[in-house]
Amino acid sequence: MSAATPSTDRRVSARIGAISESATLAVDAKAKALKAAGRPVIGFGAGEPDFPTPGYIVEAAVEACKNPKYHRYTPAGGLPELKAAIAAKTLRDSGWEPDVSQILVTNGGKQAIYEAFAAVLDPGDEVIVPAPYWTTYPESIRLAGGVPVEVVADETTGYRVSVEQLEAARTERTKVVLFVSPSNPTGAVYSEAETEAIGRWALEHGLWVLTDEIYEHLVYGDAVSVSLPALLPELRDKCIVVNGVAKTYAMTGWRVGWIIGPKDVVKAATNLQSHATSNVANVSQAAALAAVSGDLTAVAEMREAFDRRRKTIVRMLNEIDGVVCPEPEGAFYAYPSVKALIGKEIRGKRPQDTVELAALILEEAEVAVVPGEAFGTPGYLRLSYALGDEDLVEGVSRIQKLLAEARD
Repeated sequence: MSAATPSTDRRVSARIGAISESATLAVDAKAKALKAAGRPVIGFGAGEPDFPTPGYIVEAAVEACKNPKYHRYTPAGGLPELKAAIAAKTLRDSGWEPDVSQILVTNGGKQAIYEAFAAVLDPGDEVIVPAPYWTTYPESIRLAGGVPVEVVADETTGYRVSVEQLEAARTERTKVVLFVSPSNPTGAVYSEAETEAIGRWALEHGLWVLTDEIYEHLVYGDAVSVSLPALLPELRDKCIVVNGVAKTYAMTGWRVGWIIGPKDVVKAATNLQSHATSNVANVSQAAALAAVSGDLTAVAEMREAFDRRRKTIVRMLNEIDGVVCPEPEGAFYAYPSVKALIGKEIRGKRPQDTVELAALILEEAEVAVVPGEAFGTPGYLRLSYALGDEDLVEGVSRIQKLLAEARD
């Protein structure tokens, strides 16, 4: 066969074959498989609350199961009552109220992100992606025909990019800038002034902004999550908000997210969804309706636990020689730099990157962490602190013991 294989001979298309498996889900799956095999693995890989979905939400789903109207197709864009509740929730939590025609209910945040990019990107359009980034962003951009352009921030700036960095990355092909605060994987939260500066820069250059607000309620200390469309109403015509119930209400498995954006873009994304999946499962939508219509008591209780764990994990990680861990201000992740440990000898091995270091930690300490390569920044590890306090302390203690053996 010649070096240039005809596309008709290719079993998996080049477009889909180029997609990498989700690194975070892969780490979590490996940890669970080892645990099922009897090994006492502690997993810091999964980005999901360790709390059950609140009871009143589950009860709403149970009742929906009994209701024949939920046994049938419903509008592809979402239940009208859920869209109205999302509009009201946005007013309550963000300070502005979109029209229901500006809302599309999706199968989780991932579908919302892909459909948003698919609705606005043409082949070759560039999207500025601050790094470290969540693994799904660049894959969704490429699937939609776009080109991700990474702008890297590190621990010296609290993992926050500047307008100057964004401007240096802007070209005539730039169409969208991605804005995520609080951030996965770093927990970085942009101040109101920083958020406004980025929004005004996007306005000045006629750029679209896709802002992911999934962690809006998980902020700590003096940090405040600011919604761009509320802060800069003039940006709303080119701003797409992605959100969902997964993190706020411990509903990762229910798969309900949404897009809020200009009517024409939301209509286009709804058309796409009508062919891709049709409506989100009605039972999940009924559960989401109960969630967003209720108060925020459940998330307040989770936030208190996450805050306690946040302080513990940062303290313990910073006790390790060669590890530098800024204090995250939001979400539920720590993102320590371990660059000083690369190449050191640890139990007869010299990991040359954080992929190898994470593999060593899993094998020797039986602790699962995600290497920074998954987020566009080698030299770091992501640890979710959305796990029980005892497991957290035990897991980081194992890492401390292992990495204390590092030698030149």
